[in-house]
Amino acid sequence: MTRFPGVKRGSTFLPSLFLTLIFLVTGLLLYRYAFPKTIVSPIDTSGQKKNILPLFTKRKDPEELKRLVRQTVNMSLVDYSVFVVDVNSDFRMGINETQMFTGASVNKIPILAALYTEAQQGKVDLDEVLTLQENDIQDYGTGSIRYAKPGSTYTIKTLAKLMMQQSDNTAAYILGNLVLDLNTIEQMVTGWGMTQTDMVNNKTSNSDMAIIMKKIYSGNIANPALTQEMFAFFKDTDFEDRIPGLLPKDVTVYHKIGNEIGVVHDVGVVVGPTTKYYIGIMTNGVTDEEKTVKLMAQISKTVYDYMK
Repeated sequence: MTRFPGVKRGSTFLPSLFLTLIFLVTGLLLYRYAFPKTIVSPIDTSGQKKNILPLFTKRKDPEELKRLVRQTVNMSLVDYSVFVVDVNSDFRMGINETQMFTGASVNKIPILAALYTEAQQGKVDLDEVLTLQENDIQDYGTGSIRYAKPGSTYTIKTLAKLMMQQSDNTAAYILGNLVLDLNTIEQMVTGWGMTQTDMVNNKTSNSDMAIIMKKIYSGNIANPALTQEMFAFFKDTDFEDRIPGLLPKDVTVYHKIGNEIGVVHDVGVVVGPTTKYYIGIMTNGVTDEEKTVKLMAQISKTVYDYMK
């Protein structure tokens, strides 16, 4: 019989050792099953919804936004276009976006873009001072220069600012016909891919306005300094009751309105805390301008609430 060295016959050492081992094993088994290890689930079962991963946020659906816009219009407009293009994604929603409308004053946007293209190339000095002639004055519609006396002076840059912020028709006439010419502007418009814009006959479409606004906003017309200058002219205009009308105060809108008899437009870029998109609203056959302007603000708010 094998003995452990140093252990005498009749010793209680081995039985005690075996009993100790049995107690230890039994204790471990009891602990394992009596107190199982807690496994934390990655799924929240508290009943509170947590947006853990933006990957699972709802994808925007153009058809859903189209339905919401049409619901907002609710047959109040017969002939209209609404076009929305997200700057940060491929989202696009269009209602009659390729339909051609009388451009009215939204066609002052291509004049501005052409002017700053020429300035970028050194062909136009924006600080050059021009003297107002009697034949320059366009005594109709919007703007303040129509009330100025011949002999008044303006820099080209000031004329550009008044053309955009006041929609000044005299400023647009001087810039589009004397500083530049409509043929040059027309060639630039065609080169920019605006196939539905006719500067001579004052026609354009929502899709064409999206093209030029995106080019300006993306800095594809002029350098960063001139681009910032241009966009300063799109802000805080005399006409903030359409696209910007019902939007939150922390939202910036760079836009241009257009008005003629039966025509009410507004096109621009909306920049909010979480969203950035082009929106154009164009109408024809309008009989109540005030009501249409309010409806355009509601359409803009509908789009913003969806896009944000």
